[in-house]
Amino acid sequence: MYRMMVADYDSPSYFVATAAVKLGFFKQEGVDVEFIAEYGAKHGPERLREGHIHFFGGPAFAATRAFPAWKGVKLVAALAQHSYWFMGVRKDIDIRRGDIDALKGLRISSSFAFPKTALRHMLIQAGIDVDHDEVRIVESLPSKSESHSLDGVRALRENLADGFWGNGMRLALAEKAGIAKLHLDLRRGDGPQGARHYNFAALTVTDALIEKEPEVAAAAVRAIVATQKALKADPTLAKKVGDELFPGEEADMIPVLVGRDAPFYDATITPEAVDGLNKFALANGLLDRPLAYEQIVAAQFKDIWRS
Repeated sequence: MYRMMVADYDSPSYFVATAAVKLGFFKQEGVDVEFIAEYGAKHGPERLREGHIHFFGGPAFAATRAFPAWKGVKLVAALAQHSYWFMGVRKDIDIRRGDIDALKGLRISSSFAFPKTALRHMLIQAGIDVDHDEVRIVESLPSKSESHSLDGVRALRENLADGFWGNGMRLALAEKAGIAKLHLDLRRGDGPQGARHYNFAALTVTDALIEKEPEVAAAAVRAIVATQKALKADPTLAKKVGDELFPGEEADMIPVLVGRDAPFYDATITPEAVDGLNKFALANGLLDRPLAYEQIVAAQFKDIWRS
C-alpha cells in the first residue's frame, strides 16, 4: 500500500492529488494508495524523505525543505498551472483590487509554512519594505482541525489581521461570510510582473521510487492526468470527495472552486514554469544556483502529460 499526503487538503489546486486517490483513479491504474488526511505543509516533505509517504502534492518548491536543491526527488506532474495563492482583505477597507502599495500599514495573516515564503517574496518584489513593517505579516491562529479553511475568517473576525493570504477555499469562505473581498489572485495576473510563475502545484516523488518502481511512478502520472480530465468534464465529482473530507459548507464549495480552477488543471511542466521556480528558489535561499530542467522534473513522463 502506497500513501499520499498533500500540503493542504482543502486547496482546489492540491485537490487533484486528493481526488486521484478518493475517486479511484490510482486504483484504475493498479496502484493502491491511502490518502493521509493531515496538514501536509507541517511535515509532508520530511515524511516523504523518511519513506512514510510515497507521493506528496503541494507547492513545487516544497520538497526542498527535506531534499535540498531537489537532490533525491523530482516533480513528476503539475497538479495545476501557475501560482495559486490569493489575498483577501476586510470588506470595509477602501482599497482597489490589485493595488499592493495600498497594503502599507495593514496586517496580513498567513500560515508560517510554505505560504509565508511566497507572500514575503511577492511583497518585496512589489517594493514593500517588509523588514520595517510597511506590511506586517502575522501568523494565523492555530487551526482547530487539520483543515485550515477557516483561517482567513478567523483572522478577520478576531481582529488578528486586516487581510489574509491563503488558498481559494479560505477566500471563498470569507467572501461567503460577507467579511472579505478579493484583493490579489496571482494565477490570473495580479501581483508584480512574473508573480504567476513563482510556483505551481505539483506531485513530488523520490528518485528512489522512480528508479526502483518506474511503472508505479508512471501510473501515478496517468492517474493525475485522468483526474484532471474528469474534473474538467464534471466538477461536481468533487462533491463526493468533499462530503467525505470536509464539513458541509466546504463540501458544497469545493465543486464550485474546482469548476473555477479546472482550466488550469494541466499536468504539463513547462520550461517557463521551471525558470520561474528557479528564480523564486534563488531569491528565497532554496537554491544557490539555477538548476537544469531535468534536475527538477522527471521529464520521462512528458508523453503522459499530453496523453
